[in-house]
Amino acid sequence: MTPAHNAPSLSVAFSPTLPQSVGVLGGGRMGAGIAHAFLMAGCAVTVVERAADSAAGARNRVEAAVAKSVERGLAGGTNGFLSRLAVSTDFAGFAACGLVVEAVPEVLEMKSSALRAVEQQLAPGAFLATNTSSLSITALSAGLSRPELFLGLHFFNPVPASALVEVVLGRQTTPALAATAKGWVQALGKSAVVVNDSPGFASSRLGVALALEAMRMLEEGVSVAADIDAAMVLGYRHQTGPLRTTDLVGLDVRLEIAEYLAATLGQRFAPPQILRDKVARGELGRKSGRGFFDWD
Repeated sequence: MTPAHNAPSLSVAFSPTLPQSVGVLGGGRMGAGIAHAFLMAGCAVTVVERAADSAAGARNRVEAAVAKSVERGLAGGTNGFLSRLAVSTDFAGFAACGLVVEAVPEVLEMKSSALRAVEQQLAPGAFLATNTSSLSITALSAGLSRPELFLGLHFFNPVPASALVEVVLGRQTTPALAATAKGWVQALGKSAVVVNDSPGFASSRLGVALALEAMRMLEEGVSVAADIDAAMVLGYRHQTGPLRTTDLVGLDVRLEIAEYLAATLGQRFAPPQILRDKVARGELGRKSGRGFFDWD
């Protein structure tokens, strides 16, 4: 079925050049990584968080990422980059942004509410994106007044090391935005794949399918986690195995995605009990120190 698209406003400039000013809603690990990517590409970046303490944490994460890039020789001194960084708790900070990327937790209602609040602050020709890894772009656009200027920009964790950004088009996203977004991604030094809105898109759907089967194999005693991963790294040249990747993404995040895919695509995506048990015990992967591997 061919997606239906709204006609864009005549005032919109579809340019593959990155906007001078970019906003990021949410300064957690993923949001901070996205902010870092745009700073490295020369943009002024505004990060907005819900409270002063989380805003301070967001600033620390972005500053640490910039410092690490400088240490690795990937950039000049930190001052030039950090002078273009603003961190706030006020959505009005997005008013001057040509693009805002939402990066709040994977909860449909939370994201929808946040996106509506952001859109109210944007200039008429500004673009709005979500970093969701699985939720429907079309469903998220339902409450927006300009759904034709909304799309998915699915960055991968850790953002600085990942080469891929998934560009996801909703049913009402104007087709012209696909080429524009691909230009943005290229300007970030990354590569884009373009997909139409579908549960899990391409990357999460395939990645979760592999990870869930690896978990079932571990649960059934087929092999240990390290050897299951090694089979994919050595045999199929994956950079990391499915269980270690799950630790990096976060077991709680993978569980949320799996539950969503099971509800929309069927029981082949039903989360194994081992995943539910680990999340219940707080074994969330690298961020908690333990998941399928020990990170301490």
